[in-house]
Amino acid sequence: MGRAYQNRKESMAKTAAAKTKVYSKYGREIYMAAKSGGVDPTANLTLRGLIERAKKDQVPAHVIEKAIDKAKGGAGEDYSPARYEGYGPGNCMVIVDCLTDNPNRTFGDVRLAFTKTKCKIGTPGVVAHMFDHCAIFAFSGHDEEAVLEALMEADVDVTDIETEDGNVTVFAPNTEYAKAKQALEAAFEGIEFEVDEIQFLPKTTTVVAGDDIPMFEKFLDMLNDLDDVQNVFHNAELPQE
Repeated sequence: MGRAYQNRKESMAKTAAAKTKVYSKYGREIYMAAKSGGVDPTANLTLRGLIERAKKDQVPAHVIEKAIDKAKGGAGEDYSPARYEGYGPGNCMVIVDCLTDNPNRTFGDVRLAFTKTKCKIGTPGVVAHMFDHCAIFAFSGHDEEAVLEALMEADVDVTDIETEDGNVTVFAPNTEYAKAKQALEAAFEGIEFEVDEIQFLPKTTTVVAGDDIPMFEKFLDMLNDLDDVQNVFHNAELPQE
């Protein structure tokens, strides 16, 4: 699998405006997870993982609580997931995951980011087959065999396990997320996940170079600035600085 999951560009909260966008994206995702799976984080592993990730990204407690309270009330916005695929600068492959209350608006906004950077938005499935949809867990440790044994005993379909720099990283199909997390927490008391999420990992990479590099950065910035965009996955390989 490699450490490709670390190459994904994250939205960095460098300014007050950027922080507000990060909080908004987490709030929306937490609201949807609580609304669909229940507001109790102990019973809703997806919600618990989101809350833990939000705290690591320094999202204030009141933002998290407000999203859960909104889900408790049963009212509020009715968001639905939307996924767009296409080719970015340098012909790299891109998947854009959104949560939207207005699909027409969201499609228009995402398409504009593609066209403004001379990219091509495609039909559903045009590049998804070139990515693995994975649950990823990374945590301190070095005993791959013990981790594999714990997962196999819980009948988890493991894709890959890696050990590097004192960390174990487990890859599993996205459908195994809850089962894998429960198995790891049951087997290793007090386990703390450095990575706990579902991502699209590219099967191959595309080198982006020359004039395509600033265009690629502009493309990502335009997408990350959209409130409806939750995650951007790509297979671009940029030169190391």
